[in-house]
Amino acid sequence: MIDVYGIANCDTVKKARSWLTDQGLAYAFHDFKKLGVPADRLPAWASAVGWDRLINRQGSTWRKLDAASQASAATPQGAQKLALANPSLIKRPVVQWPHGEVTVGFDVAHWAELAAK
Repeated sequence: MIDVYGIANCDTVKKARSWLTDQGLAYAFHDFKKLGVPADRLPAWASAVGWDRLINRQGSTWRKLDAASQASAATPQGAQKLALANPSLIKRPVVQWPHGEVTVGFDVAHWAELAAK
């Protein structure tokens, strides 16, 4: 089973979910807004892709943070605390593929390769 994490009304998440459905791939969706960020998975995601890739520093949620909060994201502990408190800071979608790979964002070519595994 493919596990997709994100926010239901995010355009990128919508495109990703639609692509999975169009490919006939079964997946489970975890909505950060309704279910929260799974704290037990966050360190593994960061280990797989890095905090720099996992935290969206381009979005409005990041821009709304004060300078001290933004600076705290420089450490793994600070980044984790921010991500748990502000789910919209996490780039979307985060996908846990059945073979164990974790991806962030939606890349059709890469996803097609992963789906074929």
